[in-house]
Amino acid sequence: MGQGPLRRRELLAAGSALLAGCRAGQPPLQGGWVGASAARGHRLRTPLPSAAPAITRRSQVLIVGGGVSGLACARGLAAAGIDFALLELEDEAGGNSRGHRMGGMACPLGAHYLPLPGPHAHEVSELLHALGLARQALGRTVYDERMLCHSPQERLFFEGQWHEGLLPPAQTEATRRQYRQFAAAVQQAMRLGFAMPTQRAPWTPAHAALDAQNFAAWLQAQGLDDAQLRWYLDYCCRDDFGADAAQVSAWAGLHYFASRHGFHPPEDESAEREAVLTWPEGNAWLARRLAEPLGDALQTGRTVLRLREGRHEVEVLAFDEATQTLERWLAPRAVLATPLLIAGRLIERPPAALRELGQLLRYAPWLVANLQLAEAPLQRLGAAPAWDNVRYGSAALGYVDAMHQSLRPYPGPTVLSAYWALPGQQRASLLQGDWAEWTERVLAELRPLHPELDRQLLRVDLMRWGHAMSIPVPGLRGSAALAALRKPQGRLHFAHSDLAGYSVFEEAYTAGCQAAAQLKR
Repeated sequence: MGQGPLRRRELLAAGSALLAGCRAGQPPLQGGWVGASAARGHRLRTPLPSAAPAITRRSQVLIVGGGVSGLACARGLAAAGIDFALLELEDEAGGNSRGHRMGGMACPLGAHYLPLPGPHAHEVSELLHALGLARQALGRTVYDERMLCHSPQERLFFEGQWHEGLLPPAQTEATRRQYRQFAAAVQQAMRLGFAMPTQRAPWTPAHAALDAQNFAAWLQAQGLDDAQLRWYLDYCCRDDFGADAAQVSAWAGLHYFASRHGFHPPEDESAEREAVLTWPEGNAWLARRLAEPLGDALQTGRTVLRLREGRHEVEVLAFDEATQTLERWLAPRAVLATPLLIAGRLIERPPAALRELGQLLRYAPWLVANLQLAEAPLQRLGAAPAWDNVRYGSAALGYVDAMHQSLRPYPGPTVLSAYWALPGQQRASLLQGDWAEWTERVLAELRPLHPELDRQLLRVDLMRWGHAMSIPVPGLRGSAALAALRKPQGRLHFAHSDLAGYSVFEEAYTAGCQAAAQLKR
C-alpha cells in the first residue's frame, strides 16, 4: 500500500528538517512571523466583553480602518476642518501598504509600487503633486527620478537564463501569433472603455457580458490557448487579483491591461515599459506620509468590535489593545474603511446591499517573505539583476530587490521580498502554519534561481495576510449591491478598494477621497 498523507506534525517536522539540512554548517536561521496580529482581528469571533466601556469619546466623524482608504478619507476631512477620529486595528496605519526593516534596510510587507496615474486618477495625481513626487513643467507632468523605478525594471528566468521583461520569449510562430491576437483583443477592449478608477469607465451590456464569465473561459473561446501566453496571463491575474484566470472575470482580466498600458507583443518596438514609483519599503512610503499629519486623530491599536447605527448617532465599541480596556466612540457619521467582509461583521444591522454581497465576496490570502542577505545574489546568465524578478512556470510571484532603488555604486547586503498569492484553501494553514515550514517553501522556490542563497541568508521574516485582496470573481464588478455601497447608507459611508471589486492603491485612495467629499456636503 502507498503511504497516506502526512499528518500536520510530520509535515512541520519535515519542513524544519529540510531547512536545517540545506543550511548544514551554517548558523541557525533567524526570523519569524511579523506584521498583522491575527489574534486582534479574530476578536470579532468572540462574544463582546461584559464590562462597561471605561471611557466615552465623541467626534464629528468616525473612520474605522487605517488602510489607504481610511487615510485618504482622513486627509480630506482634515483639509476641510472636520473633526474626526480614525480607529486602526494595528499599531501602525497603512493596511496592506505597511513596511518593515531588516539589518537597517527598509522593505515592504505588502504593496510595493504605484503605477504613474492615468488621466482618470485625479485624486492620486493631486496627492503625488502635494508630496513633491510630481510637478508641472512646460505643460507636462514630470516625476521625481529618484522615486521612479530604476532600470532594469523586470526580468524573467526562462529556459535556464534571465530575459528582460516578464513576457516569455516567443519560441514559435504559433506563440507569436497568439501574442499578436491577444494584443488586438486588448486594443478592442480599450475602445470599449476601461479606466482606473474603474467607476470612471462606461458600463455597457458588453462590459456586463465580460463580467459574467471567467477570464480562462473567455480566452479559450477566443482560441487563445498557448501555454506561454496563458502562464503570463495567470501571473498577471495573480499579481493584481490574487487568483488565476479561471477564478477572475473576463472583465477583470482585460481591465488589467486595458485600463493601463495595453498589451504589447515582443516585436512592438514602439511600446514603452510602464513607469512605476517605488521605494525600498514599498507603498509604506506613501502610507506614512498620509498618517504623519493626523496626530492624535489617528488612534492605533484599537480593535473595533461592533458598530451600531442609531437614530441620531453611530456608536462604536473598540478595544484598546494597549490598556486592555473597552471604549465607546460616538459620532453623527461613520466611515467603514475596512474590507467589506469585515464591515459586514462589525455592523450590528448591515445594509441589505452589504448582506447581499456576502454571497459574492472572495478574498485571496498572501504571504510576503523578506529575506535578509549578507551580500547581493550572484549573477546568472542573461539579463542583469532587476527590481522585479520572476521565475517562468512558478506559482509564486517572484521577488523584488528592496535595495534596487539605492544609489550606492556597488552591490552589497540586501533584502529580497518574495510574494505568494495563495489559493483560498491554504488560508488556514497559512494562519496556523509553522514559520520553518513556510520558510522552506519560499527557499525551495528561490534556490533554482540562486543556488548560493542559503550561504548568503541571515534572516527570514514572514508576513501573512489572511484576506489580502478582493478577487473580482464573475458578477462582482457589475453587482448592483456593490454600486449601492458607493453611496451613503443612512449614517454610514463605505470607503475601500473592495468597492471596485479588486485591490490596488488607486482604487483605495479614490474611494477614501470620495467618502470625504460626501461628508463635506
